[in-house]
Amino acid sequence: MAAATTAYTKIDSPLGPVLIVGTERGLTHISFQKCTQPLAIDPAWQEGAPFLEEAARQLTEYFAGKRRTFKLRLDPAGTDFQQKVWAALCEVPYGKTATYGEIAKVIGAPTASRAVGAANGANPLPIVVPCHRVIGSTGALTGYAGGLEFKRGLLEIEGWHFGSEQLRLVG
Repeated sequence: MAAATTAYTKIDSPLGPVLIVGTERGLTHISFQKCTQPLAIDPAWQEGAPFLEEAARQLTEYFAGKRRTFKLRLDPAGTDFQQKVWAALCEVPYGKTATYGEIAKVIGAPTASRAVGAANGANPLPIVVPCHRVIGSTGALTGYAGGLEFKRGLLEIEGWHFGSEQLRLVG
């Protein structure tokens, strides 16, 4: 069986350029190119592919405030535990948040909030797998692999307002 061709495309967002990477099996990475650790484009990747057009469209709609859910094929690489965490993250609705402890309970590992945090940080598909919606148990804005300014920006797109580091929904 031949290896799937990996392709990429870029879109503009209010938070800067976003790199979208995937194969015909599904999306493998989304990376903010101005974040603390942007994903580098592999020279072996093909630029542009029909299977990425829908992802680019849906992400553009999200940034414009016109999309709250995603209907995309996903193919992130991760451990079984990470896959469980990422599946649970997909259940946190637009405009809502959950704590690391709440996600740990949902996946049946109530004492694993730190491991949930590690899986959250390893999420290769931010936004679509909404790791930005996970906050500290006190309501504080905590850890985000791309940097807290990106987490804050994504939550603001979803209607959150920040007073110090506590979150509250506007409206």
